[in-house]
Amino acid sequence: MELDFGPAVRGFRDELRDWLAEHLVGEFAEHRGVGGPTDGAAWEVRLAWDRELAAGNWLGVGWPQEYGGRGLGLLEEIVFEYEYARVNAPYRATGNALDLLGPMLLKMGSEAQRKRFLPPILSVEELWGQGFSEPGAGSDLASVRTRAERAGGGGTSFEDASVEGASRPTGVENGDEWVVNGQKVWTSFGVHADWLYVLTRTDPDSRRHKGLTMLLVPADQPGVEIRPIRNLAGQDEFAEVFLSDARTDADMVVGEVGQGWRTAMATLGIERGTTLLPQQLTFEREAEALIGLARERGALDDPMLRRRIVDAWISVRIMRTTNLRTIAELTAGRAPGPQATTAKLYASTRHQQLGHLAMELAGPAGQIVGEDYGLDTRQRSFLLSLAETIYGGSSEIQRNIIGEQLLGLPKEPRP
Repeated sequence: MELDFGPAVRGFRDELRDWLAEHLVGEFAEHRGVGGPTDGAAWEVRLAWDRELAAGNWLGVGWPQEYGGRGLGLLEEIVFEYEYARVNAPYRATGNALDLLGPMLLKMGSEAQRKRFLPPILSVEELWGQGFSEPGAGSDLASVRTRAERAGGGGTSFEDASVEGASRPTGVENGDEWVVNGQKVWTSFGVHADWLYVLTRTDPDSRRHKGLTMLLVPADQPGVEIRPIRNLAGQDEFAEVFLSDARTDADMVVGEVGQGWRTAMATLGIERGTTLLPQQLTFEREAEALIGLARERGALDDPMLRRRIVDAWISVRIMRTTNLRTIAELTAGRAPGPQATTAKLYASTRHQQLGHLAMELAGPAGQIVGEDYGLDTRQRSFLLSLAETIYGGSSEIQRNIIGEQLLGLPKEPRP
């Protein structure tokens, strides 16, 4: 796939291509394509690669210069994501903060929060984990029960903190804190997090979407226990987080107290169309590998298998068209159309089908793993794809959204 975004960004594109060709070498080149949003493979290599990107000022190209970014526009951000995916560079270890938390702070955070937290994200000095899902509030996020209460005490204000300090800010005492109790689960890369952004219930009498507050909570404190969860691919990028009288300062609220649902939805809705573009390029590579495997096994002679292979090839082309439509709308300053809502559902379900077909074509050899449960690329992609219809909004919830908000169907009955 080759895209030309026009002469306005051609110089930026060429600069990026030259930098990637010069720096994506050695150990980094050996780990092309490694990792993903739920794949913790080669963590230390990916972290080193992020620091290489930071040294070249390639993280946060669209973030304002006063926080360490390049201050460029949306089109340059899209070009960066496309060119990055085109060379199959390692998946960024800091993606959680770069793709979700950072844009949330830029949109809804205070100036003091932006000054304190954005530069360490771009310099890869602080890592973040997302505290949204709970054992009883996954797809139904509005059922969050983790509670936070205001309490007096020897708290600290981050406004005087050193960016290069410990993960918990230091400063003058302000005598006011939030005390957080509850449990979070499926926290991606939580075991590496210095900070967590946590959706909490601050009004004990509230229900559903009301009375929620987004808090920034330091992970390195006695009240936070993080336990890794090992996934099907044998990796522990997920974690469950136990909060027992965990403390954070009164000014660690993102947005407004009681308006955490609005903040959370802004986080989950940030430029989904642009983040799906690199994912689609990965799926295209897998589809091409599938066709190569089919030729090798003689599967193209079977009309039923050939039909399924062609269908898989068509599906990634549909993803491309969908993403290009969304990008065109974003760059024109328009809100993304209905295809942006259906894109996640389509991509996750079709990728699972692609993985199932690849494993079927691999035959018995696809069930053999290496020493210490060593998985090849095809096996890892297949196993990790099984979670894609759950994380980021389950397929059931996505269908409800499409039915109710796009098609105008009656809302699902609630008890």
